[in-house]
Amino acid sequence: MGNCRPPTRREFLKTASAAIAVPYIITSSALGSEDIPPASDRIVMGGIGIGNMGRGDQGAFLGRADVQYVAVSDVRKGVCDQAKAKVDERYQNTDCQACNDFRDLLARTDIDAVHIATPDHWHAIMVIEACRSGKDVYCQKPETRTLREGPLMVEAARRYSRVVSGGSQRVLGDYRKIVDPCWGGELGTIKAINVNVGPLSQPCNLPAQDVPPDMDWDMWLGPAPWAPYNKARCDGNFGTSGNSWRSYIDYSGGGMTDWGAHHFGGATFAADVRELQPEEVLYNDENGRKYLTYRYPNGRLIYHNRPGWGNLQVEGTPGEQVAAKPVPSYKGTGGIYGDFIECVKTRERPFRDIELAVNTVMLSHLGIVAYRLQRSLKWDAAGQQFPDDEEANRFLDSARREPWQL
Repeated sequence: MGNCRPPTRREFLKTASAAIAVPYIITSSALGSEDIPPASDRIVMGGIGIGNMGRGDQGAFLGRADVQYVAVSDVRKGVCDQAKAKVDERYQNTDCQACNDFRDLLARTDIDAVHIATPDHWHAIMVIEACRSGKDVYCQKPETRTLREGPLMVEAARRYSRVVSGGSQRVLGDYRKIVDPCWGGELGTIKAINVNVGPLSQPCNLPAQDVPPDMDWDMWLGPAPWAPYNKARCDGNFGTSGNSWRSYIDYSGGGMTDWGAHHFGGATFAADVRELQPEEVLYNDENGRKYLTYRYPNGRLIYHNRPGWGNLQVEGTPGEQVAAKPVPSYKGTGGIYGDFIECVKTRERPFRDIELAVNTVMLSHLGIVAYRLQRSLKWDAAGQQFPDDEEANRFLDSARREPWQL
């Protein structure tokens, strides 16, 4: 599928010696133009996982004049080749490298940043390895598949001084009409907000099918338990009803994490609890209608699927005078993608900084545990565990196949 590794010293010297007799020419593209910055001012990028959302992310970054896109990685050769062709067409050359193993891409020292849009079970491993490799990261939501993964991703971002952005454009793009009156004081003190989303993912028992000849099935599974190939097990469509990886526990939290990353992101933003984690999750069962109440240390509540409440419905204190606050927004130009690129340049934290993204998606994971156990839970944010609750703590993480450990 091609090799994304940097050239060896011998290969480099051989190439360099062959070039000695040729005058060095600085191309116009290297110098830049009125619309394109010189090469030294462009962010060098690669993409990991280039199907569906990855394809869209690639297009967004590839279309920016301040980005130089140089490499793609995907376990499906056909997808990888198409992504490479798209880059080559953009730059009118054949320089983009394609590789099956994401570690080859991360080994390149010329790459500044990567975007990741693999299935969820790969996110934490890839983000942490990218940080260790000195890369900034734009990772599609939901950023984590388990509760334990989030703090490890935040730690890696901080330890290696990396810019790591979550990928939910809807938090600001779709929910601004809800966020603005909340932050503007129009609704008084925000007391509660509801999120309607689901379903949870389920075990997968699909029968075996023949693995396509251009797919590395073992690499697709990665840290997930071994399972036979089935198209519906790994299809990247956005459904959660049994015909995509988003439907199954080994790879995703289902709609609860997939759309939950968007909706809970909007709710925590509107209620201004993005930097906090709840202290308890109350499991409610009203005549067979089950819903959750997340209680924050400041007393604010977020409901999940509360009967009679609409999605992102807010309860405030109308008539109370509350001072308006400026609403955080994207930096740079070009929406959430431009925000990431601008922060790569300035080293600021992006709008969907990994810590805020983790605080969001953990609501989905906490809710999954409460629904699985059908009871309320306490949460210790400092210790990142359910205090004195051995049964619930078994859900903090899941086993991973070798060698894919965190």
